[in-house]
Amino acid sequence: MSDTPFGFGLPPEEPEDGDNGKKKGGDQGGGQGPANPFGFGPGAGGGDNPFAALFGGAMPGMPGAGGMNPQDLGAAFQQLGQMLSYEGGPVNWDMAKDIARQTVAQGTADGSKDASVTDGERAAVQEAVRLADLWLDGVTSLPSGSGTAVAWSRAEWVEATLPVWRELVDPVAERVGSAMGDVLPEEMRAMAGPLLGMMRSMGGAMFGTQIGQAVGVLAGEVVGSTDIGLPLGPAGKAALLPVNIAEFGSGLGVPQDEVRLYLALREAAHQRLFSHVPWLRSHLFGAVEGYARGIKVDTSKLEDVVGQLDPTHPEQMQEALQQGMFQPEDSPEQKAALARLETALALVEGWVDAVVHAAAAPHLPSAGALRETLRRRRATGGPAEQTFATLIGLELRPRRLRDASRLWASLTDARGAEGRDALWEHPDMLPTAADLDDPDGFVHREHLDFSELDKMLGEAAGGTAGPDLKKDDKKDESGGEGTE
Repeated sequence: MSDTPFGFGLPPEEPEDGDNGKKKGGDQGGGQGPANPFGFGPGAGGGDNPFAALFGGAMPGMPGAGGMNPQDLGAAFQQLGQMLSYEGGPVNWDMAKDIARQTVAQGTADGSKDASVTDGERAAVQEAVRLADLWLDGVTSLPSGSGTAVAWSRAEWVEATLPVWRELVDPVAERVGSAMGDVLPEEMRAMAGPLLGMMRSMGGAMFGTQIGQAVGVLAGEVVGSTDIGLPLGPAGKAALLPVNIAEFGSGLGVPQDEVRLYLALREAAHQRLFSHVPWLRSHLFGAVEGYARGIKVDTSKLEDVVGQLDPTHPEQMQEALQQGMFQPEDSPEQKAALARLETALALVEGWVDAVVHAAAAPHLPSAGALRETLRRRRATGGPAEQTFATLIGLELRPRRLRDASRLWASLTDARGAEGRDALWEHPDMLPTAADLDDPDGFVHREHLDFSELDKMLGEAAGGTAGPDLKKDDKKDESGGEGTE
């Protein structure tokens, strides 16, 4: 479990004596974004001046003090005005978008720059997705879910996925935003209205900066629209990023065409699942929201900050956030929400892993090596783990992904592709966390056909069946064997 949700790390180190206020260790650079995105706090280059963030180049894409001309100065004040006048939700998404685009423009840590997609790359992606869908037809009963295949630059990935990031992140950020108003006594809230408004604006800007940097960095790593196991892009649109595919395949000793095709298989498999399992998206996003509801805010830290907050020292709020202001609540409900989320994501990724391997193995000599490379990438902190740890304090457990893949493969052997895929007809038919610990027990267990059950329940609601049927259904949903 991450102790620094939303990427708020440790406060910057104090400058050493004699270094004229320079930060120890020098510039972060590399396109990862600064450690202190607003420049607030020690070592910001401006002492107690809250405008140091604008003049010191701390904001991504902003020039340093020595090179700022009147136009830059006007833009800086305009950006500050937008930040302080923000009256939207818990995250300033306009700022998040701008900073994500700026982070992408800076390039990745290894110097890789974004580039516009060429016609040749676009054609290669379309052909790879077409062939991937043809191979997947032989290993899954779910039809193609890729209405179109597109090639994106990193900047295009940011634009296309931000609406979904908003849906994922807002529930967590809302918890902090609510806590900012709760820490003041009721009688003080009316008098503190302008202060609370400023705090919310600053909080939205700080979250917007952190989310923008996280999404911008992730754009330099992902190879498609479904890397983290969630549908981040528009429905029915299989998307690959040629510049990142080239980076991924570099040094593997595998032909670029094979790398592209294997990754197209993964993208196309995800699209089939999300397109033809209508309840899956809401199930996954509901699990994220359920987990977010259990996050508690350390109001004692907020109370200390609010009690001493000086409007000319907004770095106080930044420092409180950096020190870790909220943690997941250690309650049975929160543990259940965490298990539900981890299991749901593992089942999606495990199914894709098993299905893609079955489709690729007969055709691609490098299928086994590419499969293991992707598994290790996930286990050592790939996009999924880093993103969830940054945004909601959650780290996926790679062991569950491997367990889920083995379970789906065993189901294929025992029931065939159609029997395996039939489990996606109803969420209560899916394996649980306990089933991942005992895959053989799950594979050979008899399962109720929930499509028939739903039909019977509909008839019961219309008065054509007895009341005992609903009682049996409730028993099955609570974990019993049900009736047949």
